Amino acid sequence: MTERVRLTRYARGGGCACKIPPGELEAMVAGLGPAAGAADLLVGLDHGDDAAVVRLDERTGVVTTADFFTPVVDDAYDWGRIAAANALSDVYAMGGTPLVALNLLCWPRDVLPLELAREVLRGGRDVAREAGCHLAGGHSVDDDGPKYGLAVTGLVRPEELITLDGGRAGLPLSLTKPLGVGVLNTRHKNTGESFPEAVTAMTTLNRDAARAAVAAGVRCGTDVTGFGLLGHASKLARASELTVVIDTAQVPYLAGAAEAVRDGYVSGGSRRNLEWVTPWTDFGAVSEAERLLLADAQTSGGLLVAGEVPGAPVIGELRPRSEHRIVLR
Repeated sequence: MTERVRLTRYARGGGCACKIPPGELEAMVAGLGPAAGAADLLVGLDHGDDAAVVRLDERTGVVTTADFFTPVVDDAYDWGRIAAANALSDVYAMGGTPLVALNLLCWPRDVLPLELAREVLRGGRDVAREAGCHLAGGHSVDDDGPKYGLAVTGLVRPEELITLDGGRAGLPLSLTKPLGVGVLNTRHKNTGESFPEAVTAMTTLNRDAARAAVAAGVRCGTDVTGFGLLGHASKLARASELTVVIDTAQVPYLAGAAEAVRDGYVSGGSRRNLEWVTPWTDFGAVSEAERLLLADAQTSGGLLVAGEVPGAPVIGELRPRSEHRIVLR
């Protein structure tokens, strides 16, 4: 039975495309400061960074995050791997190392077999094991639809912290994974076609890229997930009070992504991303199709960092703030 179930049929959206739109999210959390004194809170709600960071002492910070979403692929084991890699990415994006994680599982127990839930958890366990992160229990609820992810705690050296507001004009921008998983996942959900390259990208840990970024002295960056490259670039530009210039010819894409956009497999989340960034973006001569790819809601995407990372293409640079947050060329 586990081989016959198409998990994506039980999801309104898919993966990080299910996020509350960025504009609505920012309005919702506006004014919600820390619950206690913020003297040791190094990173909180201010800029929408990937995780919170609390200083323990001069040499140690605790990174904490939670991330979960609906099925992005039909294979339960792969979905578990993808969701775990995506949650762990928030710690890597801050320059940290994950230490321990807890499962977050919502499951329609009267609709889907528990054998599938076990496969999801097995996928999460295997990726956590690959990351060297303890996975110890968690929480589960009976829900209308399946959702899975992790709450993750990690460690970071405060002097190696990577944040949205650490950018400096003149720094290059590197992207460590190709774009396009959003439109390919949407095609998969609608047609059942499989895209192994997209699964490989989504299950690849951002660990090595993060280590390389820290070693290169990178102090500004984020991971590219549900708000797309343009959405996350806009947040970085705003926090650092700079303009992000993107050389669109250098942006890498997964095979089949352009065709998926051409054939209409674009999620509502990706369209909302594009709408959100439009007021402060100079699109130049970039086509509507390419704009949608640049705004494509990624799941377990790569890192966008201000600096150079071995093996990652340089896709643009940071410049002094101009009329626009983002300029495409």
